[in-house]
Amino acid sequence: MGVWEKSYMMRTVASRGSLVQQLLQVLLFCSHVALLLQQVAAQGSWKVIVENAGIASMHTAITHYNTAVLLDRTDIGPSQLPLPNGVCRNDANDESSKHDCTAHSALLDLATNTIRPLFVQTDTWCSSGQFRADGTLVQTGGDNDGFSKIRTFAPCAGDGDCNWVETNVPLQNGRWYASNAQLPDGTQIVVGGRGIATLEYVPANGRGTTYIPLIANANDAQNDNLYPYVHLLPNNQIFIFANQDSLLYNWQTNTVAKNLPVLPGGPRNYPSAGSSALLPLSGFNGWADAEILICGGATYGAFLNPGAALPATQSCGRIAPLSANPGWALENMPLRRNMGELLLLPDRNVFIVNGAANGAQGWGNAQNPVLTPVLYNPNGAPGTRFQTLTGTDIPRVYHSTANVLPDGRILIAGSNTHQFYTLTGYLPTELRIEAHTPYYIGAGARPVIANAPGELAYGARFTATVDNGNAKFIDLNLLSAPYSTHSFSQGQRLLQLATSVPAAVGGGSYTVTATAPPTSVIAPSAYYMLFAVSNGFPSVAQWVHIG
Repeated sequence: MGVWEKSYMMRTVASRGSLVQQLLQVLLFCSHVALLLQQVAAQGSWKVIVENAGIASMHTAITHYNTAVLLDRTDIGPSQLPLPNGVCRNDANDESSKHDCTAHSALLDLATNTIRPLFVQTDTWCSSGQFRADGTLVQTGGDNDGFSKIRTFAPCAGDGDCNWVETNVPLQNGRWYASNAQLPDGTQIVVGGRGIATLEYVPANGRGTTYIPLIANANDAQNDNLYPYVHLLPNNQIFIFANQDSLLYNWQTNTVAKNLPVLPGGPRNYPSAGSSALLPLSGFNGWADAEILICGGATYGAFLNPGAALPATQSCGRIAPLSANPGWALENMPLRRNMGELLLLPDRNVFIVNGAANGAQGWGNAQNPVLTPVLYNPNGAPGTRFQTLTGTDIPRVYHSTANVLPDGRILIAGSNTHQFYTLTGYLPTELRIEAHTPYYIGAGARPVIANAPGELAYGARFTATVDNGNAKFIDLNLLSAPYSTHSFSQGQRLLQLATSVPAAVGGGSYTVTATAPPTSVIAPSAYYMLFAVSNGFPSVAQWVHIG
């Protein structure tokens, strides 16, 4: 209880007058406190769940075992997380530590908040990844001896012994700062990278690499074409964006289907990166309305002249790339931000978090961290879509990550704007892991998925039983588990299923009939989090497999 509450209560108790008056004052005080608690809940809250993870995670992904894969780079020198049982990594190619007995990857058990060290051999610095259909994380590229590597991580329960596997099949082009997307045929497209203006497929299945002129032409003196934004659209084409330019790509014929207009406002990709998301798709309109949102970035020159601390970009661009005449609609965020990450929330809003107000990505380039997240309502009227939320006191800038958890919270990890682990000074290496509890948790009764199938067939109808629902409408939303790195969640998509009017079955429970996504073009085969949303409050998710 704060000072003013104590003072108010003391005055209330000490006040003279009737007992009724005192009771009314107490009731007024209690109602005021209740209102304050509701307002706090509406803005969200923060909590450190791991005081020292031992590594700063620059790549994070959530598995269907309710664990989080944390991954740093290997050539950063010793971490603070020892490998178990005397295991050490010997690597003659490592530029920092050729004999290293510490971990550079870890598994976080979300149920217990405990960390288990993982062993990764080759350098994963600024690499890319994506889950394949069976839930295995495929991780590609990196620096040095990891440049052409393909690694896999088949997840297990938090108390299991799963670990990284280095495959013997290399990438066709070595890739550093590339982006991945899962395709309808079960393979992944891997796009771009430092000095590489091609794309390829993993597994290749007989396909070679293809040169993409847009990626080459989007390069500049800062290399602002890295970590391109890649999204699978509902017409089976790929949206590719680099710097300020974008196109639609037919991955089946390996041809450019359409070039799109330039997005004003300066560079938007690494090292000047903002973030990008494919806005939620809906079965209620036949999955037809695909829109891309890109927010933030750095002023051109911020990377070349970090001492100038140039201001970050404040604008967002939104485009419907499959419309007859696509064009960018611009709108300003409440705050300037680069290195911010766009996350799709279970209620179909967008959460913008992490980043800095000045500078750019890279070692020592960020200044003035943005501690306040912002909510974006895609369905709001222009000028009303943004809302600032409760801020954290832990800066998260270069090499930080953000992921939505099955319980609806946001996992925030990493931040290291230094070449090596630097635990003191301005913007130190961050080893703490936070969870943000959003506005929709604690503000009202959450629905509960009492029963739903664990496997969904394409186009099939299924029934879910939901407790604490609304008699008029219950949403069933599928959310993928993306690979978060460098302010871009690779493979992120949210699908609002077409559902029936809820049918009451007694005891506050309802059944809802829904239709699964029709094809792997809409929902590439994978594990998804199924959320029931009622009165704006999402349930804890149930993992379901599609395909």
